[in-house]
Amino acid sequence: MNPVGGIGGGGSIDQIIALRQQIIDRSKVLQELHEAKPASPVEGAASQPADFGNSLRDALDNVNATQARASGITEAYERGEVTDIAKVMLARQEAGVAFEATLQVRNKLLSAYQETMRMGI
Repeated sequence: MNPVGGIGGGGSIDQIIALRQQIIDRSKVLQELHEAKPASPVEGAASQPADFGNSLRDALDNVNATQARASGITEAYERGEVTDIAKVMLARQEAGVAFEATLQVRNKLLSAYQETMRMGI
C-alpha cells in the first residue's frame, strides 16, 4: 500500500527525524545570530571547549520549549483565540517529533553506557 501524502510507510519516521534535525540546525543558527557576542577569535577558542553536558541540557531545554509552545497554542485554540488548525497541528507534530528524537538519543546513550560497562579494563 502506498503512503498518502508522504505519511506512513517504512521511511516516514526517518524522514521526520531528518526534518527535525534540519529544524534544530536552523534554529541553532538563528539562536547564534540573536545571541552573537563580540569576542576575539583566540579568546573564544581557548575559553569555550565543547561540553557534552551543556549541549545535552540545551537540547532538552529546546524540546521542553517546543512542547510548552505546542501546549500553549493548543490551549489558545481551545479557548477560541487561535483559529488556524494547521498551525496547532504543526506545533503538536513538531513537539511529538522532538520528543521521539530525544527518546531515541536517550536509548542510544543508554546503550553506549551499557556497552562501556561491559568492557573489560
